[in-house]
Amino acid sequence: MAKKKTSKANAKPKSSGFRKKVIISFIALIVVFGGGTAYLTYTKIYKPNVDLSGESQAYLYIKTGSNFNDVLRSLLDNRLIKNESSFVWVAERKGYKNKVKPGKYKIKKNMSNNELVNLLRSGAQEPVKLVFNEARTKQQFVEVISKQIEANQEELNKLLNDDDFLKEYGLNTKNVLTLFIPNTYEFYWNTSANEFIERMSTESKKFWTTERVKKAQKIGLTKAEASVLASIVQQESRVADEQPVIAGVYLNRLKKGMRLQADPTVIYAVGDFTIKRVLNVHLEYDSPYNTYKYAGLPPGPICIPYSSAIDAVLNRKAHNYIYFCAKEDFSGRHNFAANIAEHDRNAAKFRKALNQRKIFK
Repeated sequence: MAKKKTSKANAKPKSSGFRKKVIISFIALIVVFGGGTAYLTYTKIYKPNVDLSGESQAYLYIKTGSNFNDVLRSLLDNRLIKNESSFVWVAERKGYKNKVKPGKYKIKKNMSNNELVNLLRSGAQEPVKLVFNEARTKQQFVEVISKQIEANQEELNKLLNDDDFLKEYGLNTKNVLTLFIPNTYEFYWNTSANEFIERMSTESKKFWTTERVKKAQKIGLTKAEASVLASIVQQESRVADEQPVIAGVYLNRLKKGMRLQADPTVIYAVGDFTIKRVLNVHLEYDSPYNTYKYAGLPPGPICIPYSSAIDAVLNRKAHNYIYFCAKEDFSGRHNFAANIAEHDRNAAKFRKALNQRKIFK
């Protein structure tokens, strides 16, 4: 009997099934490994990594000149991120390490590394609402400002006490505070001392309109002198409708060549802002700010005057009053007089009220 031949087409190597299993297993491993890697990559980039301990937002301050390590240290010190390595990984791949931008940044809870890095890399910082009121001295002023923007006290003081620098603004170290108008201004936190003063100069120019300048000229004052007088008026009275009257008194005295004899200037000269009753010993204090000893306006303001006080000077009320004295009812209002006899009577009533309240200094 002849042997039956086997067809090559139907013949299968014994190892073919094994190879198929190996290939399938290998593909499965690639899929699993690739999927796992993709998932880990996704979580590094998009999973929330900002932890604010229950708060909805926080602020990150990046100082001028900071590098990536400074930013990372600040994030860790303030416990703003949960996973350091994932943040660094994303920052490296998005090129943030070489694109650090200073400023104040609002960090929101549950931000991902992608969102956080995008924010910091963009430089989209949060504006600062800078507020200042009637600081009495330059030191008080720079303390207030340095708490709100990056410019520090040393940098601000250096410029405010540099006559050569201030000449550019038509000012000097004595009257420089007349440059500033109390208000609320929007700044970026990383504003420098120079940038701050330049911006304040711009705001001052906006305030000093042509109309206001003409009013100052009409009463014989420069812009700075009007602000100096306004600072005295402001310290004399907080009653809005009285300020133009008081301004009129001082302008009458200046016109007659009389000394201003303003108690607030004496208090400023002495440097004790707790004084409630100016005494003869205070009047003898030797200072160009003591308007009992020296004629004319003091060399600079005794506080930063509000715009309303400056306008009170520019719109002073015309009258023949030469004197005024606080009312004995301590209402904050004043009695005005056109002659010394009437003024002496008003002053006696006020001194009596001070004694009754045991206010001796």
